[in-house]
Amino acid sequence: MKWAGGKRWLVPHLLEYWHGNEQKRLVEPLCGGLAVTLGLMPARALLNDINPHSINFYRWLRKGLKVNVSMENDASLFYRHRRRFNDLIADGGMRSKEAAELFYYLNRTDYNGLCRFNSKGEFNVPFGRYKTISYAKDFLSYKKTFKSWIFSDGDFEKIDLDRNDFVYVDPPYDVEFTKYTKEDFKWDDQVRLMEWLSHHKGMVIVSNQATDRIKKLYRKCGFKLRTLDAPRMINCTGDRTPAREVIAIKGF
Repeated sequence: MKWAGGKRWLVPHLLEYWHGNEQKRLVEPLCGGLAVTLGLMPARALLNDINPHSINFYRWLRKGLKVNVSMENDASLFYRHRRRFNDLIADGGMRSKEAAELFYYLNRTDYNGLCRFNSKGEFNVPFGRYKTISYAKDFLSYKKTFKSWIFSDGDFEKIDLDRNDFVYVDPPYDVEFTKYTKEDFKWDDQVRLMEWLSHHKGMVIVSNQATDRIKKLYRKCGFKLRTLDAPRMINCTGDRTPAREVIAIKGF
């Protein structure tokens, strides 16, 4: 899927920590678009996100999803599908196969691949501006890969970590816009996340935008820091100036 702030570019940097730990369970409390997990390819994984719609899509991939809804790069079809998707959310059908299919279509077709919901839980990203879009219909190849991975949706503090878990976390950037679900992710959540991670006895890696208060918070919680230049994959102004990314590590 397309995913704002996806960390595919970070995988080569994470591999140096993952090598030698492949036997451990990989835990992503905020798994997003799964770029890191698919890059590391663990034998076992616990993948959680507060967004139930992406997790529903992954659960259907584990069953060998085949998409039957119509998919075209067409504005009128997009808004019909968006309305149907929001109707499923309102009527208790958000964990259905149809909801998974529609979520995939909306992600591929909407503006910049954003995943954004209003306070009512309605998907509200407008139609995109792509000349052409490639859509996949058969996801059977993911069935074997996802078989030994566990998916859950909810707050990260509900996750029961084992001592030997290898934890990677990529919270929403410490920026003004964080409303990827109807529940916002504010500064208090950044603090709460780091306090929760600081109690884990195993290996932890956290990535975030390298703001001064983020670096101060991470050091306070006992993490060692390194900084990298991160590509700006989505920017409405077209700016591709590298952003500074902080990588915080503990337990290595």
